[in-house]
Amino acid sequence: MRFAHQIIEPYEDPTHPAIIGMQTRGVFIGKRILEIIKRDYQATPDFGLLDVTFYRDDFRSKLKMPEVKVTDIPFDLYDRDVVLIDDVLYTGRTVRSAMDALMAYGRPRSIRFCCMIDRGHRELPIVADYIGMKVPTNQNEEVRVKVKQLDGEDAVYLVMIDDGGENE
Repeated sequence: MRFAHQIIEPYEDPTHPAIIGMQTRGVFIGKRILEIIKRDYQATPDFGLLDVTFYRDDFRSKLKMPEVKVTDIPFDLYDRDVVLIDDVLYTGRTVRSAMDALMAYGRPRSIRFCCMIDRGHRELPIVADYIGMKVPTNQNEEVRVKVKQLDGEDAVYLVMIDDGGENE
């Protein structure tokens, strides 16, 4: 609910910002934000889905084939204020890839970033404009955000990664 109000607050017209959910969990979080805006402001901002697989700087170096998902941005990005939504901010590389992808679709006026969890360890100068929670982590830990529509529950897990496997 807080994200919806923070995103709309700077604008007189609640349909002004375009909301784009990053595949996969950012899409579900973005749809929830959109529903709250519809309910509380009786307005429906433009909403799109973004897959950044082919814009990642590491997609060719991974051993397995990347799983490509849908990108659907059914509106013009030119001169729009865009809010990207994702679940976890870590190194900043996925957000950089998302900005590259958006530029391939048009030239937005501005891009803001919203994430549920900021876990630190940035490798690029990327910061979130809207953050649900900061969760300081170690390099041997991973944050996993679960959404009910996809995972059957709404939850955030801090998972230890070790050489022998994973333990929650």
